[in-house]
Amino acid sequence: MAEKKNLCAPISPELHRKVQEEQERLGQTLGQYVERILREHFEGGEKDMNSKSRTLAFQVSEELFQKIKAYLAAHNGLSQKEFIVGLVEAALAEWEESTEE
Repeated sequence: MAEKKNLCAPISPELHRKVQEEQERLGQTLGQYVERILREHFEGGEKDMNSKSRTLAFQVSEELFQKIKAYLAAHNGLSQKEFIVGLVEAALAEWEESTEE
């Protein structure tokens, strides 16, 4: 097993609650969850704010949101971003194919 180091930092109760909820939803230990977040940050993952990317934000009904959460829970490890971007990319690819014909 690779050597591990412990990381401890006080955070607000609200942020702690959010971390616990997402960690449980992903089915990860706290160590796995924190390591994933830190790797994304340091290795140019989803949270790289210096890249040439744009934010796309929208609201959905509570019912649809709960269905999405259930889908993501059933597909362990799939993030909301990966899911939505995958749907958008598939729709755009289909559209591009239809316009080339």
